[in-house]
Amino acid sequence: MNVLYDENGDFKLGTILGEHDGSLQVESQHGKRSKVKTSHVLMRFGEPSVHELIPAAEGLKDEMDPSFLWEACGDEEFSFADLAREYFGGTPTAPQSTAVLLKLHEAPVYFHRKGRGRYRRAPVEILRAALASLERKRQQQMLVAEWVAELKAFRLPDALRPHISMLLYKPDRNRPEAKAFEEACAETGLSAARLLEKCGMLPSSHDYHFGRFLYEFFPEGAALPEVEFAVPENLPVAEVAAFSLDDADTTEIDDAFSVGPGDGGHVRIGIHIAAPALGFGVDDKAGAVARHRLSTVYAPGRKLTMLPGSVIAAFTLAAGKARPALSLYVDVDPATQTIAQTYSIIEAVPVAANLRHQQIEAINPVLQQGGDVSSFPYGSELRTLYRFAVALATRRGDDGRGFERPEYIFRVEGERVEISERQRGAPLDKLVAELMILANSSWGRLLADQEVPAIYRAQSQGKVRITTVPAPHEGIGVSHYAWSSSPLRRYVDLVNQWQLAALLNGTPPPFQRNSASLLGAIRDFELSYAAYAEFQDRMERYWCLRWLIQEGIKQTPATVVRESTVKIRDIPLYVRVPSLPPELGPGTQVIVEVDAVDLIDSTIDAIYKTRQGDSAGG
Repeated sequence: MNVLYDENGDFKLGTILGEHDGSLQVESQHGKRSKVKTSHVLMRFGEPSVHELIPAAEGLKDEMDPSFLWEACGDEEFSFADLAREYFGGTPTAPQSTAVLLKLHEAPVYFHRKGRGRYRRAPVEILRAALASLERKRQQQMLVAEWVAELKAFRLPDALRPHISMLLYKPDRNRPEAKAFEEACAETGLSAARLLEKCGMLPSSHDYHFGRFLYEFFPEGAALPEVEFAVPENLPVAEVAAFSLDDADTTEIDDAFSVGPGDGGHVRIGIHIAAPALGFGVDDKAGAVARHRLSTVYAPGRKLTMLPGSVIAAFTLAAGKARPALSLYVDVDPATQTIAQTYSIIEAVPVAANLRHQQIEAINPVLQQGGDVSSFPYGSELRTLYRFAVALATRRGDDGRGFERPEYIFRVEGERVEISERQRGAPLDKLVAELMILANSSWGRLLADQEVPAIYRAQSQGKVRITTVPAPHEGIGVSHYAWSSSPLRRYVDLVNQWQLAALLNGTPPPFQRNSASLLGAIRDFELSYAAYAEFQDRMERYWCLRWLIQEGIKQTPATVVRESTVKIRDIPLYVRVPSLPPELGPGTQVIVEVDAVDLIDSTIDAIYKTRQGDSAGG
């Protein structure tokens, strides 16, 4: 005797070997023996064999119409055997009963399972809704199939055009458009970007990468809204002629300097920081815009500012204007370069000039050698600032012999890119860096001493962190360090400027210590700042690859960085070279061949050719 039984919702067949109280000893059609509860048995049968039952039942099942079966059974609960008896008339055979069971089981839209071998037909309204849903799915599947056929012929269906960004960057697999696109990618063996490229719908490779960043971080678009703000009036006007020192492409000029006479024969050095915090508050629309973006985003040829252009234009320290600023004045003994006193003030600072590195960098070797700087604009002031900067660095424990990584400047015009290398650590770099460290550390200490909450950067045991608790920055060698010098470009600096302005004005600071808004700003800034930096790195890599193509580079010198990785000379491009001999250690100069460059995947295939100085092909 054979049995058909239910095991966790699956139908199993076997031959009875023995029967005990409430259970059977059964051997499956594959020879496995098991114990089956009698209550799990759906049907006992002698013929056909366990190997023949299902094939025979399948043939009968395929002839059954589930809607007819639904009509044939009443609203009461029933067993499959009862329905088989009514459907076939008389006592059904084992294949007939099994056919009804399989049909009921595979039609959950029509029949709801109520127990082992027992069902109840679906209520009319539920059945209609389910059938309508199935029809919609069927229609959708047909539509998806049509779209897949079009995509495989490299034609983009009109219905998919509004969803290109979604398909490229973050497919919503619940949407039929994404299902069709994913299926077409699988069948063609192409990535989403490659398939769109074949369809003639991929934007330029640059816009593809830039669009990915926008889609992830600014899906509403990169444009900033117009906002209201007020430029403070009636500020005391500083009796200085300040000047800034920036790269040629800088439009957000945060800092400027002045040099003049101080009390008691001292030299008074002024560090002037643009003060947008005076023009709007934390909860104003401009403050909300800055809070949302958190930092200016940089990439070769592109920049997304943290603040709207109108705000930047009103507060940037542009030449010929007297702009609101937070100024730190330092009286310095010219003989010893020691600080006699410092004080901070909110004022309007007249800016006489915006110096650019590219125009004045020839002064660097002259400053370093102590030569005559009188022929350079603001040469005397720059010499004074440089001497003071050297003294500041020495007091911090910086002997000037540290390794400075080169800086690479990308200039993009249309489809062309120029990449130039600039060694950091020159006198102009040093004086700007030291004066910014002085301002950030002085104001950090002032905020801490007055118990005004602020955001600090601290470093201990090599780990840098952002915190609301004042702590030393061991890497820089200062006891307090609060970013405050770039409020036009970084939200953390803007927060600290709001706090500092409140302190100087004698008003309550907008942020309280460990408030949710302050801690939330820190968390979001860290995440966004890291993501923006990663994006900048990716786009610099992209433009390095563009440069290789543009310049027609087939072979290029490179330096081994580590196993299987080299840095291409003259550009900040690191390339994996699997064929690099393992015995070539870091620093080895080699020649590599550029085999293939892929601007969509931002990849490069490179082949080791020879060590520099060896014969070609060695």
